[in-house]
Amino acid sequence: MEINQSPQADNDVFKKYRQPKNVEQYGIEQVPEEKRTVKWYDIFFMIINFLMNPGMILIGGVAVASGLSFWAAITSVVLGIAVAFGAYLVMATIGVDHGVSGAVATRMVYGVRGSKYTVSLFRAITAIYWFSIQTIVGAAAIVVVINKLFHTEVSVVAVSLTFAIFQIIVATFGYNWLKFLSRVALPLKLIALIFVCYLFMTHDDPNYAIPKVFGYEGTIGWGWGAFIVSLNSLTAIWLSMTTDAADFCRYSRTRVDMWIGTMAAACIGTFTSAFVGAYSAAATLGKVPNGLEGAASIASSGIALFIILLLVVLDNWTINVLNIYTGSLSVVNMIPKLGRFWATLIVSVIGVGLSIFPTMLDKLQGTMTVSGIFYAPLAAILITDYVLVKKGRLVVDQLFDDHGIYRYTNGWNVPALIWTVIGFFIYQVTPPEYFQSAICLILTGLGYYLHQRITGQVHKQQEKLTRISA
Repeated sequence: MEINQSPQADNDVFKKYRQPKNVEQYGIEQVPEEKRTVKWYDIFFMIINFLMNPGMILIGGVAVASGLSFWAAITSVVLGIAVAFGAYLVMATIGVDHGVSGAVATRMVYGVRGSKYTVSLFRAITAIYWFSIQTIVGAAAIVVVINKLFHTEVSVVAVSLTFAIFQIIVATFGYNWLKFLSRVALPLKLIALIFVCYLFMTHDDPNYAIPKVFGYEGTIGWGWGAFIVSLNSLTAIWLSMTTDAADFCRYSRTRVDMWIGTMAAACIGTFTSAFVGAYSAAATLGKVPNGLEGAASIASSGIALFIILLLVVLDNWTINVLNIYTGSLSVVNMIPKLGRFWATLIVSVIGVGLSIFPTMLDKLQGTMTVSGIFYAPLAAILITDYVLVKKGRLVVDQLFDDHGIYRYTNGWNVPALIWTVIGFFIYQVTPPEYFQSAICLILTGLGYYLHQRITGQVHKQQEKLTRISA
C-alpha cells in the first residue's frame, strides 16, 4: 500500500508544518513525481467506497418516496452522477498530470486569492456539512441495530460523536490510510450489501417480493418533473466534487488509471446505492427511504443485525474520511501555514460539533438545491477556462507565486467571479423541469468563453503561458 518515498521532500514539509512524521505530509504542495504510482484499482476502491454510502442510499430512497417508480428513481440517480462526473474527470486530469490538489488547481482560474476565499471557503463548508449529514444518517441506523441487538435505548447524538471520532483517525493520517481502508472495506461492504438485498427479497411481507418492487410504479411513475428534479439533485451534489477531483488523483501514475478507476466506480457504486435505497422505499410504499434503517428494522437474527451494523460503520467510515480529507485540503489552501494535518483536525472538530444535531437531515433537499446554485456555475467556469481559454495548459510554479500570472487583479480573476454570479441567476431562473444544472453549465460556460474571447483574454492568456513556459 505504500507510495514511493521521497525522504528529503517529506522531511522539508515535516519541518515546515511540525506534523507527525507518520502522517501524509503533503497539503497544498505538489506531490513529487516519484510518488505518483497509484494504480487504477486503488482509485476505484476509494471512489466506489465514496459512492456506496448511507447518504446515497437515502437519496435513492427519497427519489421513490417523491413518487417515482423503482426504475425511474434508479435511472435518475445514475444519470445524475454520469453528468457530474463528466465535469469531474476534466479537473481530475489536473491532479494526474501535475500532482496538485484540487483546491490549489482552482487558483489558475479564480486567482490566488479568489481561489482561497470563494471556492475553497465554500468547499470546506460543504465538506463539513456532508460529514455531519453522513454521520447522522449512519448513527440513526446504528441506533436501530443496537436497540434490537441489546434491547436498550441509545442516543443518536452519543453514537454520532463516537462514530465521528473513528472516522477522524483515518483522515488525519492521510492518503495511504485512505487506500488501506478502501481496500479492506470494499469486499466487506459488497458482501453486506448483497446480504441486505437478500434480506429485503426474502422478507415475508409480499410488498418486498422482487416482482412487486421491480414493478412498483409509485404515484407518478416516470413523471418528468420529479425525474428531472431527482436527476438535477444528484448532478448538483456531485458537481461539488469537481473542485476536489484532483485530490484523489494526484498520486495516480497515468490518466488511463484515473479514467478507468473513476468511471467504473461511479457507475457501479451509484447503481448499488440507489438500488438498495429504492428497494427499501418501494417495498414500504415510500415510507422508509433510508435503506439501511429499513434493513435493520426487518432483521430478526443477531447475525443479520451484526452484518447491517458492520455495513453502516464501513459505509460511513469510508465516505466521511474522504469528506474530512478534501475539506482539510481546502482549508490549507486558505491558510497554508496550517499544514494538512492541523487543518484536518480543525475541520474534524467543526464537523463533530454539527453531527450532534439530527435535525440537519430536514434541510437535506434544500442543501442539494444550494449546492447546485453554487457548484454548477463554478464547474462551468473551471472547465471552460482550463479547456477552452488555457487550452489545457498549466504552469505549476505560478500557482504558488502571489505575483505570478495567476494573480490577475490583486489575486482575483474578476470576469470568472462575475460569470459565476451570473451563473447563480441562470440556475435560479431556469425552471426545475428543464434540468437546471445542465442548462447552467452550458450557458455559463458559453457566456464566459465568449466574454474572454471578445475582450482578447484568450489570446493574452496563451501569450503569457507561452512566455512563462519558455
